[in-house]
Amino acid sequence: MSSVKTAVFPVAGLGTRFLPATKSVAKEMLSIVDKPLIQYGAEEAIEAGINKLVFIVGRTKNSIIDHFDKSYELETELEIRGKLDLLKIVKDVIPDGVACVFIRQSEALGLGHAVLCAEAAVGNHPFAVILPDDLIRNEGNGCVKQMVKVFDEYQSSIIGTQTVAIEESDKYGMVAGEQIGDRIARVEQIVEKPAPSEAPSNQAIVGRYVLTPAIFDLLRTTQRGAGDEIQLTDGIAALREYEQVLSYSFEGRRYDCGSKMGYLQATVEFALEHEELADDFKKYLKQLKL
Repeated sequence: MSSVKTAVFPVAGLGTRFLPATKSVAKEMLSIVDKPLIQYGAEEAIEAGINKLVFIVGRTKNSIIDHFDKSYELETELEIRGKLDLLKIVKDVIPDGVACVFIRQSEALGLGHAVLCAEAAVGNHPFAVILPDDLIRNEGNGCVKQMVKVFDEYQSSIIGTQTVAIEESDKYGMVAGEQIGDRIARVEQIVEKPAPSEAPSNQAIVGRYVLTPAIFDLLRTTQRGAGDEIQLTDGIAALREYEQVLSYSFEGRRYDCGSKMGYLQATVEFALEHEELADDFKKYLKQLKL
C-alpha cells in the first residue's frame, strides 16, 4: 500500500490568459468537453490511491469549492426525474472515502507559498502536487500513479518531467542529472526558466510532483525568485542538499491548458475519443473547409 495519501492542488491563480472568461469563472473550472480541468486532476489523484484532496484557493475560486461540495437540490431533482445515469455522474465527482480540504491563500506569493499553505493539512507525510493546467492523458496508469510507484520504490521526492525543445527552456523549470533507472534520473541541476543557452538539458518540469514533508521547512526560508514569487523549484533545489531528489519522465501526453492553444488541442482530441460525441464530431470536422 502506498504511503502517499494526500494531493495538493494550488488553484489560487487568476487565469489572466483566459480573460474575460475567467473574470467570473475559475480557470480550473473551464471544461474539456464536459468535465472541468480540476476534475481530471482529482480523478488522476484518486486513481493513484490518494484519499485527501487539498485545494489552495483564492477569494475568486468559490466555484471550485461548489463543484466538490454535495449538491442536494440537483441530486434530489435528478432522482425524482429518474435520471439515474446523470445522478451517478454527479455523485462520482468525489467518491466515498475521499475527503476535500479547502485552504485560502491570502496573498498571491507563488507556487512555493501555495504549497506551504498546505502544511497543516498534509502533516508529516509525503504528498503529491498537481497543477490542473497541465492535463496529462495516458493509455495506462495516470502520471501521479506512475510517480507514486517510483516514490514507493525510492522513498525520494520526485519531479515530473517531459522533453521539450531547448528553444522553449525559458518557459519551464529545467532539470538535469544522472540516469539511474527507466525514465528516472537523480536531479543534479535545477534551474527556473533559463535562457536556451543556459539550460542544463531538454528535460522540463511539468505540473506533477511527489514530495517529502521536508520541503515545508525549506519553503519557509526560500527567498522570492523569478517573478518576485516564492518558487517551488527553488525549495526543491535546496532540498537536494538534504536528501536525494529524482526526476521522472512520465508516460503520457501533456496538454498545456494554461494556454489557449493547448486548451483547444485538448478539447478537440478529447472530443474525438468521447463515447457520445466521437463519431458525430469526426463527421463535423471532415465537413469543415479548412
